[in-house]
Amino acid sequence: QVHLVESGGGVVQPGGSLGLSCAASGFTDFTFSSYAMNWYRQGPGREREFVAAITRAGDSTLYADSVKGRFTISRDNVKNMMYLQMNSLKLEDTGVYYCNAVRDSKGSWGQGTQVTVSS
Repeated sequence: QVHLVESGGGVVQPGGSLGLSCAASGFTDFTFSSYAMNWYRQGPGREREFVAAITRAGDSTLYADSVKGRFTISRDNVKNMMYLQMNSLKLEDTGVYYCNAVRDSKGSWGQGTQVTVSS
């Protein structure tokens, strides 16, 4: 059972920056590097939505149009960590951010970390 723990959320003004981290553990048959990793978020009154994805080796990334050019996803397969650097934050970026690990179409989720963008 993969265990994911997000951290780094907080309150920031519009235009500010935050860095999120996702610590992964609990690997038995497979290593962290065998999982594709994603960030999702859920804003107030909204459904959970895709934010960014990174391949197992970290050599390719994908972003939602709403965050492209502002957010950067990365991973460290030695430390079993994934990151999301968020710049030029907007009010609509507010929400709970979730870490997601996927292998063979099976996913695991963290508990989420709150990001609030407010003036």
